[in-house]
Amino acid sequence: MTAEGFLEGRRVQMARGVLLQCIMGGYPAARFYGSDDGDLALVADPHHIYRLPWSDEPRALAICDALELSGESSGLSTRGLLKAVLARYAARGLAPVVATELEFFVFAPNSDPNQPFQPPLGKDGRREQGHSAFSVSSNNGLRPFFNEVYRCMAALGLPRDTFMHEMGVSQFEINLLHGDPLLLADQTLLFKHLLKEVALKHGLTVVCMAKPLAHTPGSSMHIHQSVVEVVGGGNVFSDAQGKPTPAFYHFIGGQQACLADFTALFAPNVNSYQRLCHPYASPNNACWSEDNRAAGLRIPASSAEARRVENRLPGADANPYLAIAASLAAGLHGIERQLEPAPAIQGEFEVPDQLSLPCTLHAALERLKRSDLARELFGKEFIEGYIATKTLELSSFLDEITPWERRVLAAQA
Repeated sequence: MTAEGFLEGRRVQMARGVLLQCIMGGYPAARFYGSDDGDLALVADPHHIYRLPWSDEPRALAICDALELSGESSGLSTRGLLKAVLARYAARGLAPVVATELEFFVFAPNSDPNQPFQPPLGKDGRREQGHSAFSVSSNNGLRPFFNEVYRCMAALGLPRDTFMHEMGVSQFEINLLHGDPLLLADQTLLFKHLLKEVALKHGLTVVCMAKPLAHTPGSSMHIHQSVVEVVGGGNVFSDAQGKPTPAFYHFIGGQQACLADFTALFAPNVNSYQRLCHPYASPNNACWSEDNRAAGLRIPASSAEARRVENRLPGADANPYLAIAASLAAGLHGIERQLEPAPAIQGEFEVPDQLSLPCTLHAALERLKRSDLARELFGKEFIEGYIATKTLELSSFLDEITPWERRVLAAQA
């Protein structure tokens, strides 16, 4: 849209079906988004209009709410779903606080998807081999790229906590500062867009797949969650003596009760389960533990004021609005129903059957189909439309024969 049209308040409308568009570009049956496929209004959030500092020509991006033409939020909008979850907290005098940790890979350009990704050439003419975790070396040659990332983050008002080289080959992580969940979802979305755009300018490829490389850690989007009182601002997970409260345990109990039903919301793609089923600190379970990275729900070591629950299930490929909404809705479900968690688990442990989670997209979608709770919390229209879209994506994947099948099975008698 032209700047003049935007400033005049010209309305942008879009077919409802676009909110259920598959990642391959197709759509499920029209009945999932209204058989007429009528329009939605995209209404810019006035607090989230950004001049794009990496663009050579003046351009801006506006984060929008998807509203029905009658004015209410669309049931297909994940940003709208997150707002609805936050309103349920507010009705109880509570406000969640979250932070996201986003991991990603920086690769050389990859024009042939049949070939594996490779790290960029370093300053010594070699490619990183995967032994640079937490390194401060500049040998990877990425300093100019990251300098522009930092500059663009500052220009967009995206505060960053820490940046580090992660465990994987040319894998990095950013920790965004904790705050309002809707703001953090917006910031996570904007940061991923920024990463990809700046990488293109530097002749690089940023990949936010959950598992782009075999035999290498995948990329997560861990969600740190606490809940404060709207009046007073105290962390409801800690009492006056700094001890865990019943609300803290009920929040964990809600997460444990919901994670299996909601796995497809946290792990939305076939590739998501490559990360979860080959875990390098990527636990596919609903166990909880004090400072144990093998648990799906980790309680990081912290002061009582910062007591929080880290949901380690979502990957970097998750929709931040949907993943945060699902995680917070699960916690609130536990608080409302006063659910008690299973006992905490420490050290090396075997996952109890009742705390294991689906390990394929097909299994996760089947679990979501059977979930009355998901329909109750997110609406029948969204859940059934989401399942329809993801089923099409799964079918598209299963239509292809992989190199592994040709390499290993073709010689079988």
